[in-house]
Amino acid sequence: MAPDDGNWLTERRFLRVIDQFEQLIAKVLSVFLVVLILLASFELLRQLASGFLGGKPMAGEEALISYFGELLNILIALELLQNLTAYLQRHAVQIQLVLLTAITAVARKLIVLPGSEASKPLLVVALGICVICLAGAYWLIRTIKVSEAETKTTPAKPFLEGGPSPAPGGDVSG
Repeated sequence: MAPDDGNWLTERRFLRVIDQFEQLIAKVLSVFLVVLILLASFELLRQLASGFLGGKPMAGEEALISYFGELLNILIALELLQNLTAYLQRHAVQIQLVLLTAITAVARKLIVLPGSEASKPLLVVALGICVICLAGAYWLIRTIKVSEAETKTTPAKPFLEGGPSPAPGGDVSG
């Protein structure tokens, strides 16, 4: 059987179809996220404008927490869009971006935690442990990537044309 005899179930064609499907889904999700980010941004601006014009106290604790929560939701959506964009560009999931998005999401939960929930010490401790673990994983991945970059070698550069060439076994310092 030839490697590409017209059968769509051959390994190469099947993997190409799967890759195209993944790319399509990532593009559709990206468009959906852009629409969501726009809608959420307009809603936040509407809330802020109605707070300014309506004479509502905007500096109250509940109002600030609500605004911060909405702002962090938009930032999380932007990070998700970055994840999808990186996937479309590199055909790989960028684990550092995923970890940063997760850290932001858990931190958002801690920031907007209602007073009734804040009285549950186990929930606060669990969210704190999540942040610490995610930050540790991010640090570990980043450290590994930095050490990998430092250990990579570059190809040797050729001597410049017209420059002196050291004699075999001779001193290179010139």
